[in-house]
Amino acid sequence: MTQNAKPAPKTRKAEQRAETMELILDTAELLFAQHGLHGVTLKEVAKRVGVHHTLLNYYFADKKALFDAVFSRRAAVTIERRMKALDEYEAACGGKPTVEGALHTFLDTDLDLYIEGGEGWKNYAQLTAQVANTPEWGAELMDTHFDPVVLRLIGLLKKALPDCDEQKIFWGYHFVTGALMLTLARTGRIDKLSGGISRSDDFVSVKQYMAPFLAAGFLAICR
Repeated sequence: MTQNAKPAPKTRKAEQRAETMELILDTAELLFAQHGLHGVTLKEVAKRVGVHHTLLNYYFADKKALFDAVFSRRAAVTIERRMKALDEYEAACGGKPTVEGALHTFLDTDLDLYIEGGEGWKNYAQLTAQVANTPEWGAELMDTHFDPVVLRLIGLLKKALPDCDEQKIFWGYHFVTGALMLTLARTGRIDKLSGGISRSDDFVSVKQYMAPFLAAGFLAICR
């Protein structure tokens, strides 16, 4: 056996650990999305994964630490994508953004993940909706992860609406995030109200309608 071949067993073990960790995070994400932080135990996650619960205790100090790891994993991806998209949009429009253009960039970049990313991303969407509406501990998580990209969007909206009262722009964003989080929650309510004409999981339609609808709201309150 050559010297180059010797590290292979360790590499395989590292790969197995990474695969197990990914499975733990995926499973915990699904359960947290369905039942919330307080409706899930580490033992339940371990049982679903097929490992002893002491393994989870080894990697995570407690259930909240596991929840935070689940949340931050995909948050890092969506933040990076949206920051990049907003930078590219501002450059492409020559520093003269429109309200609808800025909102499309901010919202559509995220919605594409839920359209193309499979059930894992849809579970994360539901989880984000829960976090955003849990003042006890969720607000801090949202602040920590999302404030920079939200303020980047607000900066573009201020450029698009230079004469608008700043307070109205912040209220406008508040309504944007409210509409987005209700949509990400996929409660099924719109399905029942519409008799199936509109569906909670139809993110393609959300991508088509949400930005123009919310842009009109900004323009109305900023007149």
